[in-house]
Amino acid sequence: MLFWLAQNEEHVVNIDHQVPMFKNSLQGFLKVLVVVIVVWLSTPAMSNTAVQLHVQDDQVVIDNGIFQLTLSNPGGIVTGIRYGGIDNLIELRNKDLNGGYLRPCSGILIGANQEVKEQGESSIRMIEGTSFTVIVENEEQVELSFTRIWVPSLQGKQAPLKIDKRFVVLRGCSGFYSYAIFEHLEDMPAFIINTTRIAFMLNKDKFHYMAVADNRQRFMPDPEDRLPNRSQVLAYPEAVLLVDPLEPEFQGEVDDKYQYSCEDKDNRVHGWISFDPPVGFWQITPSNEFRTGGPFKQDLTSHVNPTTLAIFVTPHYAGADLVVKFEAGEIWKKVYGPVFIHLNSVPDKNEGLSLWDNAKEQMNIQVQSWPYNFPASEDFPLSNQRGILSGRLLVQDRYISKQNMPAKGAFVGLAAPGDVGSWQRECKGYQFWTRTDEAGYFTIKGIRAGDYNLYASVPGFIGDYRYDVAIKVAAGSVIETGDLVYGPPRDGPTLWEIGVPNRSAAEFYIPDPNPMYINKLYVNHPDRKIGEKTYKGTTWQIKFKLGTMDQNGTYKLRLALASAQNSELQVRVNDAEANPPLFSTGEIGKDNAIARHGIHGLYWLFNVEVPSALLMQGDDKINTIYLTQTRHTSPFQGIMYDYIRLEGPSAST
Repeated sequence: MLFWLAQNEEHVVNIDHQVPMFKNSLQGFLKVLVVVIVVWLSTPAMSNTAVQLHVQDDQVVIDNGIFQLTLSNPGGIVTGIRYGGIDNLIELRNKDLNGGYLRPCSGILIGANQEVKEQGESSIRMIEGTSFTVIVENEEQVELSFTRIWVPSLQGKQAPLKIDKRFVVLRGCSGFYSYAIFEHLEDMPAFIINTTRIAFMLNKDKFHYMAVADNRQRFMPDPEDRLPNRSQVLAYPEAVLLVDPLEPEFQGEVDDKYQYSCEDKDNRVHGWISFDPPVGFWQITPSNEFRTGGPFKQDLTSHVNPTTLAIFVTPHYAGADLVVKFEAGEIWKKVYGPVFIHLNSVPDKNEGLSLWDNAKEQMNIQVQSWPYNFPASEDFPLSNQRGILSGRLLVQDRYISKQNMPAKGAFVGLAAPGDVGSWQRECKGYQFWTRTDEAGYFTIKGIRAGDYNLYASVPGFIGDYRYDVAIKVAAGSVIETGDLVYGPPRDGPTLWEIGVPNRSAAEFYIPDPNPMYINKLYVNHPDRKIGEKTYKGTTWQIKFKLGTMDQNGTYKLRLALASAQNSELQVRVNDAEANPPLFSTGEIGKDNAIARHGIHGLYWLFNVEVPSALLMQGDDKINTIYLTQTRHTSPFQGIMYDYIRLEGPSAST
């Protein structure tokens, strides 16, 4: 099946700590509609059969001679995919979560915050359409719409959204696209969307091999291996130690769906392989324009069940900043997708792994085909209804070069107007990103008409760039910005630096995991445990000498953080007990990246002035900067450093 689910509770909804979807403990999601477009792309077995639609009282069947898709009528729930000698690729034996579904986890906003949402009870319900319409029907294409209108009398039991989910099947193609149109209207109450995603639960007897990347693929444990009698829940429900798996080879391993998360910029294709018969099922995301939080946002891919996800909205690795919040009467509409579900097969099971290579080829085809020309919804603009923006980005840092430098490999994007760096917390609009070439040139294509700011993040330089001039993109417009210059934060020369400014903690120390856990659970800091469920804050020390000093100047400490979870970072200089500290961030962060094995969450930059009176001069004097993370009620509280730099006063040499 493919369907939308929503999570609701008395106040708001959260699934930050939900258990895997096949488990009965996940509960409490309102029904919401999804839009799915089905399209078959080329496989070794092509068919030129015309697309056929068969409408029955309780179901709709689309058949193009390559595969057959069955949906409930009028619910729009995918109940069957017949392909490659398998009667049904999806799982129908799980009484809670069968088949495929589009799931917006959501809730009424009644002055609640993230903590309240995390504590609420929940349940899962499929979101079913109440109206079925044939949008396009001919030999080349079938497009179907399943809509659900909000009913005010169901307030508190139904997400206040108008939802339209579509399915499109094309002639001669082996795969299908899925997209949804969400709309919040002026007569609707305040509301939040915590999570929106499409998920497919695949046939557990067939699909055992999962691939997320060239170096992240393997045979996976069975869903039953996670049941209480076969596993031990670890620090949070998603992570279990497999103690009595069906296949002994998995004994002693840790299974956790967050081990397979990926940055959106790299999250283009993932899925599963069956070897008997050799069939592949792949979720391909051809564009990130409808995702939230920019190119570095991390999220789930595929995991044990077997499950494959297309994530549109989640607070994962970011926290409440990426929960979509609506005021009462706020007018909003957004198209999520289309994404592409690619089906492929080979005659020989010994060649089964080649299905991954074919999936990557199909991913490249999909990316090059964006924006698609087949969606019939007027809410999805075609290529000639979109704009193009080009320019060049340079970096000006006179302490590195007297000349402006090309911003090589920079991420440049358009997002909703906002403050510097606001794009990483933006979740209502569309975003369009690209990378610069070696000379700093960039081109962004396929931009929806609208008002934007232009933002950039340049590897090797701290901070964020925002072009001060607002950009208005019209249908068919071609915009040239010319040369843009980013001046990253800088007061004086670099006295020392630690790390690489790239929004990641990859260069910093990561201790080895406990050897009893074979799958390496991510831990950012050295062991802080001092007793059962008792932890302590940690202090890092940076020791350095200053041969010469500007006795009247002010030094600058730059602290770029790659992640923070309910943390407070305090800075002291040459006095470990100074009270108050020279600087404190206050409590920051809810991205939970440590628990989810992330190497980063949201980016933070703090600039700390260090008076020269606090420093000592001389080759025989050692200065010490103390960096203390004070919060310690959980093993997952902490920060990840991206980059640390001490600058001298601007007049220093």
